[in-house]
Order: sequence, then structure tokens, then C-alpha cells
Amino acid sequence: MNENSLKNLREQLLLSKAELARKAGVSPMTIDRIENGEKCRMETKRKIILALGFSVDDKDKIFAQFI
Repeated sequence: MNENSLKNLREQLLLSKAELARKAGVSPMTIDRIENGEKCRMETKRKIILALGFSVDDKDKIFAQFI
């Protein structure tokens, strides 16, 4: 997976950055930074994974580039 994995998945789910950010309890700027390949904290990853409807066990599908 590349740094656009989150973006691709978000777009497949028809979510805007703002919608995903609201569901995850983070800022849209955070979503933007992650989609551009910047690192983020584990807690932020967990929030995003759960907001997308995945379990934490599926983290590699979204954040493989950070592991």
C-alpha cells in the first residue's frame, strides 16, 4: 500500500475528509496530512480505523506504510 491508501479507501466509502474527520474525532487537516504520507500517532490511527468501520486488526490495510 502507498500513502494514498487512506484516501482511496475514504473515496471508495464516499466520505469527504471532513466527514471522516468528524467520525474519527480528528481535524480535517489531520486527515489531509495522513493522506499526504505524514506520520501520525497510534491513537489517531485507531480512531480513523474505527471510524471507517474496520477493526484495529485491519490496520495493515490502511496504515501499512507506517509499520
